[in-house]
Amino acid sequence: MGTTQSIKTGREIEGLRQTVLRMGGLCEAILAKSLRAAWARDERLSEEVARDDLEIDRLDVEVDAAVLRVLALRAPVAADLRQVLAIKNLATDLERVGDLARNIASSAHRLSHRDPVTPPPRLRSLAEDAQRSLARAMQSFADLDARQARAVIAEDEDIDALEGTVIREAIARIREEPSLSEQEIDLIFIAKSLERIADHATNIAEEVVLAAEALNLKHAEKLSR
Repeated sequence: MGTTQSIKTGREIEGLRQTVLRMGGLCEAILAKSLRAAWARDERLSEEVARDDLEIDRLDVEVDAAVLRVLALRAPVAADLRQVLAIKNLATDLERVGDLARNIASSAHRLSHRDPVTPPPRLRSLAEDAQRSLARAMQSFADLDARQARAVIAEDEDIDALEGTVIREAIARIREEPSLSEQEIDLIFIAKSLERIADHATNIAEEVVLAAEALNLKHAEKLSR
């Protein structure tokens, strides 16, 4: 009986893992689409992102229900319990990534109706860093690889610093060319969304470490002071 229960629990957890991995893939795809819309001033692409995000929201609800079912019927313990809780938290972070990608698409939509501005190189670098962090965080979850997860966590401060530079440069351009202030403000909004996406990637990586090693890294730096 115990073995049968363990097998059923393992299957349900694997089903949850696959759903969250699908969510991650969708998040990576709509983030890439929202950025293409912003760089190319493509109104059609920006409108597609809002529709795509609905599927991420649907999967988030599906994960919530499945997690509650596993906790109620299977009563997982130890490593299984950590993984189920990590999956629940990952789904929440990924749902927010989808919302942030939609925010970027909204900025892209506004930019498509205004005089064009060239996205600065550092903003594009920030976008690449955020995309890479999200992809690596999801890969660390797929592999349950705490070492790779720690590499994602280690990059977060550099991304924060780059976001600060991007915003300062945008403010300087507004002072030099006030007529382009609306466009620059949307570029600032994009930068802030990208930094938040990287934060969610860090959260995902921390959940991987917790699931793999039973080590909670959340707020570790603050608590160590």
